[in-house]
Amino acid sequence: MRITDIILKKRNGEKLSKEEIEFAVLNFASGKIPDYQFAAFLMAIYFQKLDKSETLALTRAMINSGNVIDLSGIKGVKVDKHSTGGVGDKTSLIVGPLVAAAGIKIAKLSGRGLGHTGGTIDKLESISGFSVEMTEQQFFKNVNEIGIAIGGQTSELVPADKKIYALRDVTCTVENISLIAGSIMSKKIASGADKIVLDVKVGDGAFMNAPEDAFALGKEMVEIGEGMGKETIAVITDMNQPLGNAIGNSLEVIEAIETLKGNGPDDLHTLCMEVSAHMMIVSGLVKNKVEAMARLEKSISSGAAFNKFRQWIAAQGGDVKQINDTSKLPASEFSGEVIATQDGFVHKIGARKIGLASVVLGAGRETKESKIDFGAGIYLHKKVGDPVKKGESLAKMYSGQKEKLSATKEMILSAYTILPGAPKKNPLIYGTVSKAGEVVYK
Repeated sequence: MRITDIILKKRNGEKLSKEEIEFAVLNFASGKIPDYQFAAFLMAIYFQKLDKSETLALTRAMINSGNVIDLSGIKGVKVDKHSTGGVGDKTSLIVGPLVAAAGIKIAKLSGRGLGHTGGTIDKLESISGFSVEMTEQQFFKNVNEIGIAIGGQTSELVPADKKIYALRDVTCTVENISLIAGSIMSKKIASGADKIVLDVKVGDGAFMNAPEDAFALGKEMVEIGEGMGKETIAVITDMNQPLGNAIGNSLEVIEAIETLKGNGPDDLHTLCMEVSAHMMIVSGLVKNKVEAMARLEKSISSGAAFNKFRQWIAAQGGDVKQINDTSKLPASEFSGEVIATQDGFVHKIGARKIGLASVVLGAGRETKESKIDFGAGIYLHKKVGDPVKKGESLAKMYSGQKEKLSATKEMILSAYTILPGAPKKNPLIYGTVSKAGEVVYK
């Protein structure tokens, strides 16, 4: 078998066999196929696309390039949740303890942020002492006894994906649904969960800008999950403005805590309840969404969800004093207001611009080596649909470096579109995609 023959076959629009895809992926991962040939292979896929069986074969090959985590040592049904990424997306911090308090086992691996979207681990590490470094024995013990543990992704997990993604990034072959779906699902399946719930974002701050594209991606990922024997459901959700009000690590931890106490922003609460309900249903713990919602609301109102959060943070070394009193969490020295220059209603908030502004303030990484200011970020006082008066604060900025405030103010102001008259708001949840490709629009 030769890579040149495989490239030619796909370039001409022919279907590749499972063996041909596995040959290409595994030999590239091991260094036997050079970048320039695999780049040609990716470009052929980009233009000719992969069908359902080819996408499944690609995902399986990437999984087989490294270790697969065996979670059989954890009792009960393990459900994983994954978001395709967004600005202000702190849902894992809320959904994890919320469903763990209701009886689901969460054994999750998460990553750090790069670019305009934040990372779950960065947010958690804003809590003093919190660590994702655990032995396998400790990880399993925490999940069995507490119901939740979140660890860091390892280099042994799907190494082919890391190498392929780096090449896609520099060869303009990122925006292909099969390649995106295979990348995401290879990591989820290799992480060992029994069931998977996906939060697929759509809009300005997301990978997919149009709802139809997000549904297509959701369908592709559900088909991969089902093809690998993992019950999977995708929830298509809006990212045309940041989720919640807080963007930045310790700011998002505070908002997550308030949400677990029942005091969070409406959009964040609604989305977390929706994703959590689907996790409850696929786990088999409840029969329907009504039952799931009732149990989840009880977990919040009784304090069980917040107590589970404290228990989880303590088990991974975090300072619970900062959870009980969030004023003890990292805070930046300097702050400034972004002031509205006109009357009207907020019609749009460019999520990507807000995310990039938070990076400039110090809340995110511009490169992998960038150091994060855990207290930096943005708190939005106005969201889409809100009335605005000239001179009112649209948002508050936080940074450890005063000069960054003035540099960021215009970025945030330009992210806001303020016009006369109330706007028509996008739905927060567009619908779901479940097994057999069933699509349900809200």
